[in-house]
Amino acid sequence: MIIIAGLGNPGSQYAGNRHNIGFMAVDALQRLPSFSPWSRKFKSEISEGEIAGEKVLLMKPLTYMNLSGEAVGEAMRFYKLGPSNIIAIHDELDLPAGRVRIKTAGGHGGHNGLKSLDAHCGKDYRRLRLGIGHPGVKDRVHGHVLGDFAKTDKVWLEPLIEAIADNASMLVKGEDSQLMNKLALATGAKAEPEKQVKPAKPAAKSHIHQARNHAQPMKLPETGPMAEMLKKMFGGKKD
Repeated sequence: MIIIAGLGNPGSQYAGNRHNIGFMAVDALQRLPSFSPWSRKFKSEISEGEIAGEKVLLMKPLTYMNLSGEAVGEAMRFYKLGPSNIIAIHDELDLPAGRVRIKTAGGHGGHNGLKSLDAHCGKDYRRLRLGIGHPGVKDRVHGHVLGDFAKTDKVWLEPLIEAIADNASMLVKGEDSQLMNKLALATGAKAEPEKQVKPAKPAAKSHIHQARNHAQPMKLPETGPMAEMLKKMFGGKKD
């Protein structure tokens, strides 16, 4: 069994907020044919269904973002699951709007919903991170996150949400690379390859070291005044 928890804040006043993109994604999943109508349990709105042959519980915690882990942790323990059975879908300030990443475990990056999940469920759950962009100034973060998406965001937001639902089987089966490609195509973004680590260059040698390495053996004169002087100094002895 898999728990897919969208993170957000309950209430119509928050419905269009950037912070509620996790709720939007889970709403799209719930519209798939196999899912039941929303009901209430585990301090959440929940819907049960099946994706790719796997039983799935969709959750929208009603605890508000900062206490999301209370709801998800309660469901996790009820079904005797572990963090590896949880997928959290949430907004991500550190990704440009419309970009998506998925990973398992890691830090919370200051996201209060993830902080709560870490505390109540452990850290080894999967995170589908949906980029909402950064306003550029720390003082504007709060207003940006709790502000509604702009009309111009619909160009990427609606195709992204639909693509998550259309490719839900990849999400459940852990086919992350394929999923990222599908979501990138939906939003018109380029799938970014993993950064390759370049081998370190050998330390540059000093000009003195280089000169020593390239120095040729000294050739002693065999005739002339210098040769005569050397013979007197060393007595004409040979090694």
